Amino acid sequence: MSFDLYHDEYEYLAARFQLNTNEDNAPRNGKPRKKGKQSNQGKPLVDAQPKLEDAFHTTYRPARYEEVFLKESLQPFVTQTLIDDVLALVKGGKEANVYLCQAAPHLDVELIAAKVYRPRQFRNLRNDITYREGRELVNSLGITIKNRDNREMRAIHKKTSYGAELTHVSWLMHEHITLDRLHKLGAAVPRPMGVGENAILMTYVGDRSRPAPVLHGVSLSRKEAEPLCDEVLRNIELMLAHGMIHGDLSAYNILYWEGKVTLIDFPQVTMSESNHNAYRIFQRDVQRVCEYFAMQGVERDADAIVRRLWARYVRLAPDRTVQDGV
Repeated sequence: MSFDLYHDEYEYLAARFQLNTNEDNAPRNGKPRKKGKQSNQGKPLVDAQPKLEDAFHTTYRPARYEEVFLKESLQPFVTQTLIDDVLALVKGGKEANVYLCQAAPHLDVELIAAKVYRPRQFRNLRNDITYREGRELVNSLGITIKNRDNREMRAIHKKTSYGAELTHVSWLMHEHITLDRLHKLGAAVPRPMGVGENAILMTYVGDRSRPAPVLHGVSLSRKEAEPLCDEVLRNIELMLAHGMIHGDLSAYNILYWEGKVTLIDFPQVTMSESNHNAYRIFQRDVQRVCEYFAMQGVERDADAIVRRLWARYVRLAPDRTVQDGV
């Protein structure tokens, strides 16, 4: 990475999270900036932003840099009276952290899970272009960014900081939109409770002392495993019937709690008829699920399931899209 690019990203992060950049001495092109007349442009906007120390206080004590993006990301949900407190870190990941939050008293749940994406500079997204093929870009309101929206599309194509932020918001909004759609369809997924530019609120699976474990860490008898296998396959079929493929499904992305399963992590959801990789992605999802349940004594023919469901719900041959034709 060149120094110019690094500095541009640093300035973006500083502006996004209101960090002290010490602009008088911040280097550009490897040289200290010269002191001169300072512009007042934009100062009222900066002064109008809430200071970090004025943000809500949390029971959970985050690390220094974690605190900045955590509170900045969750403050809107406090303002909207959706959450009152952050109680604990449930899961830390390369892309996002999940936190246990105290729900506001007027809600119908006591606990809420908040999935907070790391700042773009500090997270390690998978090669998401494989999943994004055929998906529309959406803004923070869930509205599709059309090609005629020249400013937004130019920023995305030029890979500017603003364009990268639009892509990030679209990635997050696709997860929220998918969760909302699947929950309404009766899928075994968390119910979305709120969404912001950097976080998603959803129903929490587990109790106050322990979050639901992922299925990978659970050993089941064959009697217990068989109906759970059928339920996961029901959800896979439900998604495909509505043109969606999870894209990263395995026993690591399925929660187990009180005899039930809950599928999670949907930012990379793939469209079955507009992505050239859709069949291979779907095949991988089914194979991973069947491999886990085979270890629990439940035998399912992954290849047969893939062929049957694809033939039933997708009108295209593998590796073809609606743009290519049948």
